[in-house]
Amino acid sequence: MNAPAELLDPSPPSTIDPHDLCGLEMVRRLVGFPTVSRDSNLALIEWVRAFLEGHGATTTLTWNDERTKANLFGTLAARDGNATHDGIVLSGHTDVVPVDGQPWTTDPFVATLKGDRLYGRGVADMKSFSAIALAFVPEFLRRGLARPLHFALSYDEEVGCIGVRRLIADVVAKGWKPAGCIVGEPTGMQLVVAHKGRTTWRCRVRGHEAHSSLTPDGVNAVEIACQIVAWITEQARRFRDHGHRDGAYDVPYTTVHVGTIHGGTALNIVPRDCTFDFEMRNLPLDDPTTFQAELRRHADTLLPAMHAVDPATYIELDRVTSAAGFDTGPDSAIAALGRQCNGESDCAKVSFGSEASLFHGANIPTVLCGPGHIAQAHQPDEWISLDQLARCEAFMLRLADRVCAS
Repeated sequence: MNAPAELLDPSPPSTIDPHDLCGLEMVRRLVGFPTVSRDSNLALIEWVRAFLEGHGATTTLTWNDERTKANLFGTLAARDGNATHDGIVLSGHTDVVPVDGQPWTTDPFVATLKGDRLYGRGVADMKSFSAIALAFVPEFLRRGLARPLHFALSYDEEVGCIGVRRLIADVVAKGWKPAGCIVGEPTGMQLVVAHKGRTTWRCRVRGHEAHSSLTPDGVNAVEIACQIVAWITEQARRFRDHGHRDGAYDVPYTTVHVGTIHGGTALNIVPRDCTFDFEMRNLPLDDPTTFQAELRRHADTLLPAMHAVDPATYIELDRVTSAAGFDTGPDSAIAALGRQCNGESDCAKVSFGSEASLFHGANIPTVLCGPGHIAQAHQPDEWISLDQLARCEAFMLRLADRVCAS
């Protein structure tokens, strides 16, 4: 970030009375579950499951292999009993990023109201959307549903959209056919119809150790890695200056970024090992597989000099995660519903990834629309404005107008 998060929030000062927000207590409830990705989310899932079933919903859990985490798919059937076709999915992930080492001034797992902002881990990314959707369950039921309404809560979105894949596979296997999905990632309640794809890699360089006074006898893994990083940086500039562009995105070109690097043991030892992780967030016309092949060819040009010292040296390049982008299009039925519910005519595209591409890839048309701003996500003292919560509640009321019988 080049500016404090508060400077990046376009919301005007709120005039919302917190007592007028029917979902505020539900937000506090969900934030109170410390569902960092490395930990279990079962306490939250079981609480939500009991809440939904207490209102007549049917629920299904899909688990991770260790049964320490679960996805929940809950359904409020239509008045005519239909639960499987033409429904709308309201989707959110339950996991949040760690708070370790961040200078929080409030308890991150206690949603704390200060002025017109609610602070807490996950208030923006992205428990507020799910909480407000759940808070409106009594209203949906009071008015009677003309079509099913589904609630999807997933695990491990923050570490690669892992859990939702099993949830979606279960929905598909059962033959359920939702008409569309709204993923409540923080978009400032702006309707988003597309986002970039994201691929991550790990590069591992094995050199040859030597005493630093005898550097020609070694192969410096850190220096080799840095040469590869420099090549990646140059490609990032190429995408920026000469690559494809789509002005609808907040960052209108493909980006490549090196995020972590580790190597060496001591200053007087030529380092044997170095590892770094990097990612690509790509427009549809820029293929990650092509980029990986080009990088492999560049890395191969470094191998002859390495092998001349030690044939056991190597450069390995492993794809770690891959998530496709998606583009539902502004003219789709789910985009039309999203515009009706958020009261705006414009659509946007964003650079951050989400589970939307996986729903979309399973033939469930999907858009993003949720309260809060991505600039506040993952930050110390993560916050959301009361105005954003109010806009999300207005969204749910308009949704009720369109999915309820009265």
